[in-house]
Amino acid sequence: MGPAPSSESRPEPDALLAEAGKEGRGRLKIFLGSAPGVGKTYAMLQAARTRAAEGTDVVVAIVETHGRQETERLLRNLSVLPRRSHFYRGRILHEMDLEALIERGPQIALIDELAHTNAPESRHEKRWQDVEDVLAAGIDVYTTLNIQHLESLNDIVARISGVRVRETVPDNVLELADEIELIDLPPEELIERLRQGKVYLHDQIARAIENFFSKGNLTALRELAMRVAADRVDAQMIAHMKSHAISGPWPTQDRVMVCINEAPVAKPLVRAAKRMADRARAPWLALNVVTSSRESLSEASKDRIAEALRLAEALGAEIASVNAGSDIAGEILEFARSRNVTRILIGRPRPRRMFASFTRETVAETLVRKGEDFEITLIAADQDEARKAAIRAGRVEVERDPRAYLAATGIVAFAAATAFVIERVFPVASLSLVFLTGVLVTATRFGLWPSLYAATVSFFTYNFFFTEPYRTFIMHRRDDILTLVLFYVASILAGNLAARLRNQAIAQRAIARRTASLYEFSRKLASAASFDDVVWTAVSNVGAILRCQTVALMPGAGDRLEISGAFPPLDELDARDHGAALWAWDHGEPAGRTTATLPSSNWLFLPLRTAQGTQGVLGIKPEDRRSLSPNDLRILDALGDQVAIAVERTRLVSDLQDSRILSETERLRSALLSSVSHDLRTPLVSIIGAASSLIEADEVLCSDGRRQLAETIREEGDRLNRYVQNLLDMTRLGYGALKLNRQPSDVRELVGAAVRQLGPELKRHTLILDVADDLPPVDVDPILMQQVFANVLDNAARYAPIGSNVTVTGATGGDALVIAVSDQGPGIPPADRERVFDMFYRVRAADGQRAGTGLGLAICKGIVDAHGGGIRAGPAVADGTGTRIEIRLPLAAGTKRSA
Repeated sequence: MGPAPSSESRPEPDALLAEAGKEGRGRLKIFLGSAPGVGKTYAMLQAARTRAAEGTDVVVAIVETHGRQETERLLRNLSVLPRRSHFYRGRILHEMDLEALIERGPQIALIDELAHTNAPESRHEKRWQDVEDVLAAGIDVYTTLNIQHLESLNDIVARISGVRVRETVPDNVLELADEIELIDLPPEELIERLRQGKVYLHDQIARAIENFFSKGNLTALRELAMRVAADRVDAQMIAHMKSHAISGPWPTQDRVMVCINEAPVAKPLVRAAKRMADRARAPWLALNVVTSSRESLSEASKDRIAEALRLAEALGAEIASVNAGSDIAGEILEFARSRNVTRILIGRPRPRRMFASFTRETVAETLVRKGEDFEITLIAADQDEARKAAIRAGRVEVERDPRAYLAATGIVAFAAATAFVIERVFPVASLSLVFLTGVLVTATRFGLWPSLYAATVSFFTYNFFFTEPYRTFIMHRRDDILTLVLFYVASILAGNLAARLRNQAIAQRAIARRTASLYEFSRKLASAASFDDVVWTAVSNVGAILRCQTVALMPGAGDRLEISGAFPPLDELDARDHGAALWAWDHGEPAGRTTATLPSSNWLFLPLRTAQGTQGVLGIKPEDRRSLSPNDLRILDALGDQVAIAVERTRLVSDLQDSRILSETERLRSALLSSVSHDLRTPLVSIIGAASSLIEADEVLCSDGRRQLAETIREEGDRLNRYVQNLLDMTRLGYGALKLNRQPSDVRELVGAAVRQLGPELKRHTLILDVADDLPPVDVDPILMQQVFANVLDNAARYAPIGSNVTVTGATGGDALVIAVSDQGPGIPPADRERVFDMFYRVRAADGQRAGTGLGLAICKGIVDAHGGGIRAGPAVADGTGTRIEIRLPLAAGTKRSA
């Protein structure tokens, strides 16, 4: 048993959410086999019979016995669900009846062969998808699976056995399993079962033994099955520890963790951890602890950390990083317990020679003292290499900024001058506090080493000027000696604490700046509407956040990778860099600098991947060829994910817009074809019929008959001409090619011309013209406006009952003239009064309506809008019957306006 949860321990929220997500779902038990024929189905049926004997409602949803008699005997006395038949390519396929199973609702359902592909027209393509539905219905499931059907092992199994398995199951399905039972047989026993005909038919046995069922293949598959089962059980154990606040470790499986920092022993540590993990056949991970002093590290130290982490990743380690304050060892141990680590590797600290009793213990010493639950291994680096690296690091650290030491000297001098003034004006005995204040100021402004320098200079300055005998380094009084020693110790401690606080403040400011930059980046990226805006926002902000050059490459014509944006602007990449970008695009993995693929490139290229595939490539080139820290790489991954999602969003919007345009184009094309096939053919048929009658029956026709046929030809020709003219005008309106020849025009003349044009159509109605003679002229194109009135009158005549009234009224209203055409037809529903001005609106209903293209009112609206007027439809009377179409037209210039 592991240690019980402490009072301070709390279950992890993610683990609790995962547990809560299982509420109401069925439990999944997988009988995992190392190879076909090991007895998975047999074991499943035995377990089901045991549960059925206990009174559990067990239903056999589908079980494949493959003609094995011992398996068929186990099906007796179990409730078997009838299968659903599917007819496919001349064959009848029998599949599981998913709907009937869910409706039946047993406690346990037996579903054999999880990787099976369902027959076409089933609800799901794969059987494991059916299982997900069954689990969601609250039904427990027993199922079987062979190890070679796992998707992640497909290539490995193909290399081992030479057989490519086509039916696979995603690995996350295995993660859904609440219980896994490994079904295994020794290779010799399985081969014997095969020879006895208990696995395949006799004509397949020899070929199977020569190919898939060789002893070497079966041994390798057994190992894969055992590893998968062990990993899954280990993951379930870790989830249990997290949800129950068990700190661990539980040494059920070795797990190695190596701690990496800027020390020269980092790379030897990684290699030692790899060797240890390989010997133990255990997973391992590399942990980098980010402390408050990270920002003060030299570039060489940061490069060592980055190189060590890249080496660990290349050797197969899982990379992790945690932020720590002062208790670095505590953070390492807490992380190790959360991951159930059993062995910790850390670099051996350098031996301490001077003032060992005054300095705090190292991280390694704290780990050894507190980590009694772990196996802790200290690794020492090569002494010559460590000494050279320490000298280089110390020289860089000490000589990094000589101005800091010059400033520290000035602060000590100012403290000494202040002490002289205080001694003369306010004689006090504690002048050392003045120098201590100077040390604190130096530590908060310039860091640890300048503060130690200031403490040392202050020690000698105070001794030289303010202890008797003055201006010597000799002290006669014991209290002076004690004061100086205590002052020096206090100065060192205070300076150390102040420097640590300064480093923490610098780190927090850097984190705050980066967080603000990330938030601003997310906000700008979310507000970017077009593809170009997204690309520019991405390259400019990524470059600013990571202090590097940035380039975005997206697929262009012919799927060629082209530069879509760069910051600073960049026209092209050289062949080496472009090759790295192409590799990242083709393989969906990082390439270029700091990676194992084409590392000679000056750029690091990151594929922008989403669920829909790779959207493009993001490249960065750090300034001064500095190495990216692990924190920078994590931020880059997060930025890349956001950019990929934003690019995918703009492309989806563009695709959606294209689909809408295509759909609208298709709708208009269909409407136009319907109009041409029906409305344009109607007058053509009338014309052809009348002309044929004139030709064939000319001798028997009287003069009135010929005249009537000729009038029919003329009327139908006029109607056909109006239809064609409407189509042409609509095309001109759509392309903005309609030119207005505006001039003052009399409305009565325009209406009269339209009435004469529609003479035959209006003969069946009573036309009432209520247009005064003194109406002011309007500023319109007379030809186009005549067509507007003709279309409106034609619409009224077409839909109004024969013999009813069609009324035209005119009146001034403000700065416009209002012409209204009313009829006594059925009227327009309120919801459709705006839609009647859409193109081809009429043909959205049945095709048997009155003749007309559905363009007349749409053209009216386009022409009136082009004149700066307006048109609307409404009821003719208060009860909603009839239609009244009002046209507002601008008055001619200089016309007197009246209300």
